[in-house]
Amino acid sequence: MKMTIAKKKKLEGYMFVLPGFLYILIVLGYPLIYNIRLAFRNVNVKTFKSGTDVFVGLQNFTELFQDPTFQLIFKNTLVFTIGCLVFQFTIGFIFAMFFSKKFTLAGPIRGMILVGYMMPMSVTALLGKNMFDVSSGVINDLLMKLHLIQQPVEWLLQGNTAMIAIIAVNCWVGIPFNMLLLTSGLTGISQDVYESAEVDGASSIQKFLHITLPLMKPAIASVLMLGFIYTFKAFDLQFVMTSGGPLNATDVLGTYAYTLSFTQYEFSKGSAAAIVLFCCLFVVGLFYLRMISKEDD
Repeated sequence: MKMTIAKKKKLEGYMFVLPGFLYILIVLGYPLIYNIRLAFRNVNVKTFKSGTDVFVGLQNFTELFQDPTFQLIFKNTLVFTIGCLVFQFTIGFIFAMFFSKKFTLAGPIRGMILVGYMMPMSVTALLGKNMFDVSSGVINDLLMKLHLIQQPVEWLLQGNTAMIAIIAVNCWVGIPFNMLLLTSGLTGISQDVYESAEVDGASSIQKFLHITLPLMKPAIASVLMLGFIYTFKAFDLQFVMTSGGPLNATDVLGTYAYTLSFTQYEFSKGSAAAIVLFCCLFVVGLFYLRMISKEDD
């Protein structure tokens, strides 16, 4: 039987998708499956060389969750993620509202703000490390000139201040991202709605609370979900600025999995930490996809 036109079109579609599917399967699928396999075995520097590793079930995960260091690092990851989301979203929303107005030099100023988002994260981390340096950093110099501090602060050498410094640098990258997405949401709101509200005597605050926020709800939810995913899996910023120190104060799941695998050579435990990170992001990703599907319906 001759193939129908519909079947030919369907086959052509599969052929176009096949190269991308194979690429993802090789580059992402195989490492993921291999990582899951490692997480359920006792692979370390000794057993890796001798090939004597065995299946240990959930032992790596049990030891991981009972480890106080892992508990601290999971807490660090949540503090870092939530801290960044609060400041990135709040300041990004203010910028989006501000630049949605038409005024002179709005475009060039918005373009300058986007520089931080366009720079590679490793370069941003190096800049942040130099800015918060105790001896030559511009942050200490500025604060001392403003008489806010009497002596240089060891930002990256103390636990609390190191986390603050990393959150500040990450916000510099995340604010333009939030501003871009929220600006897109604002441009989708018809001006006729605001004009009708003005005719009815609505104030600026009432228009914001009863028009802007409700109509921006899908964009806000998308920004928060994507921001959580991008921030929760952070690695390069902490790795370059502090290497997770001091005393694991800025370690997150990404850097901890790297340390276990490639510094302590506990490959199975490192894989288990990576699986925990993957599961957290997978759950959030499923929630995000479900939210999008409901909006489409």
